[in-house]
Amino acid sequence: MYDEPVYMISIAAKLAGMHPQTLRIYERKKLIKPKRTQGSTRLYSQCDIDRLKLIQTLTQELGVNLAGVIKIFELQDQIEQAQCLIGELQKRVGDLQENLGKELEKVQQNALVPMRRGHVVLRKSELFRE
Repeated sequence: MYDEPVYMISIAAKLAGMHPQTLRIYERKKLIKPKRTQGSTRLYSQCDIDRLKLIQTLTQELGVNLAGVIKIFELQDQIEQAQCLIGELQKRVGDLQENLGKELEKVQQNALVPMRRGHVVLRKSELFRE
C-alpha cells in the first residue's frame, strides 16, 4: 500500500526528517501533492515520504535548489512517459511483424514458382484446386 495516504502532516514530516511547514511549502511549489480528507486534512503516503526524502537529498546533499528539483521531477516524468510510449511502439512493431509473417506465408503458399528461365508453373497446391 505504497500509495495509500495514511500519515498526517506531523507524522509525515517526522518520517521525512523535516518541519511540517516545509511540507506545506513543497505542496505550494507542487513538489508533492498529498491527498485530502473531507475535512481538508493532508494525508501522505509512503510514496510521498520517499519523495520528500529524495527532495531532501537533492537539496541538502547535492546542493540542488527547488527550481532544479522541480526540473528534475519534470524530466523524470518525461522519461517515464517516453518509456511507456517505447513499450507501446515495441508491442505494435511486434504485432506488425507477426501479421507481416502471416501474410508472407499466405503469399508464399499461393505464389508462382519459377522452373526454368522464362517458364513459370503453379505450385502443386494450385494444380488441384476445385
